[in-house]
Amino acid sequence: MSEHIITGLDVGSSMTRIVIGQITKSGEAEQLNIIGVVEVPSQGLNKGLVVSIEDAVSAISGCIEKAERMIGLPIEHAWIGIGGTHIASQESNGVIAISRANGEIQENDVARVIEAARAVAAPVNYEILHVIPKTFSIDNQTGVKDPIGMSGIRLEVTTQVIRGLSSHIKNLTKCVYRTGLDINYVIFSALAAAEAVLTNRQKELGVALVDIGARTTKVVVFEEGDVIHVAVLAIGADHVTADLAMVLQTSLDVAERLKLEIGSALPAQFEKTEEINLRDFGGDNQVFSKKYIAEIIEARVEEIFDKIDKELQKISRSGLLPAGLVLIGGGAKLPGMVEVGKKKTMLPTAVGASKRFNTAVDKVNDIAFATGLGLVMWGYGALNEKGGTKFHLSGISGSVKETTGKVIGWFKNLIS
Repeated sequence: MSEHIITGLDVGSSMTRIVIGQITKSGEAEQLNIIGVVEVPSQGLNKGLVVSIEDAVSAISGCIEKAERMIGLPIEHAWIGIGGTHIASQESNGVIAISRANGEIQENDVARVIEAARAVAAPVNYEILHVIPKTFSIDNQTGVKDPIGMSGIRLEVTTQVIRGLSSHIKNLTKCVYRTGLDINYVIFSALAAAEAVLTNRQKELGVALVDIGARTTKVVVFEEGDVIHVAVLAIGADHVTADLAMVLQTSLDVAERLKLEIGSALPAQFEKTEEINLRDFGGDNQVFSKKYIAEIIEARVEEIFDKIDKELQKISRSGLLPAGLVLIGGGAKLPGMVEVGKKKTMLPTAVGASKRFNTAVDKVNDIAFATGLGLVMWGYGALNEKGGTKFHLSGISGSVKETTGKVIGWFKNLIS
């Protein structure tokens, strides 16, 4: 029996989470078990960006120590999720000639054409995180998903390039390295979460994964199995807390308790006569109706979904995603999110559920851990390099490559 540990580290604005998977092999049989799930409050981060290296290192170290105590094993390396409003994407094309006499396309040709697409001019100080191939064209034949083994003299690829500010990527990797942890790969966190939550059928039909965090909301749109849009919005669940604190003239701690214990984005479910006293939540002797509190929350939640719909309008998909919106992240647990999402976007909306894992840890089913689970699945796919049409993600380039190392792999098929 052989074992291998895979660690996913999700450093968020409010919480730092670690998910640990273990690959167990017995003969030819192999399975992935989730053996550890840990979270600690984040420090030194705001809207996904490092604002204090010392505080961030302290929080990440604390999370690692807690995870090591939980599983009884040292953690030496991890797959890292990155977010932040600096993340952006654009479409890019690459073209190469096939010089072989028989014109047969091989794996190295696919790697070359993707590298050609990767050479797209990026803004100054940006680093490419992923180059995701969407479709290939061979001579005059378009819409090819897997060109390997086919023949032609001209190979072209259309890709989605996801990039981030190199300074922010380096700050995060520096924090991780200072804890003594090695980095396997840096991955856009919402893309990793999609691995743990979305099905191939949803990606084929058209779906938007919406990760509602504390300070940011990340959106990844899939269609025909391809990533067609990525956005990170500077708004999240903490804005709901801030609204409650300002309107009710109370502290952020009291507002957070209100949101978690009785908060809802559906004022219609309350009667005007239903009241609460802030004194019961650690505040002053003030009485408010639950309906009024829900109206405050609803206004901010509507704004979040308005911004999501504007992102869909940019790619002409507003109201046109058959599989709708799938909500994950801590903010998605607020009652009424699904109903407001349906009303504002006119799309099917549901809270996501993680794929089933072999585990004895109940917390795995919490959607706040979807990114960590996705990172573990990403690592599992990279180690296995399972066949079929392979999904290539280019490594980090430039100065970041020197610190994180360039990892170019053929990953699990995300299409079918």
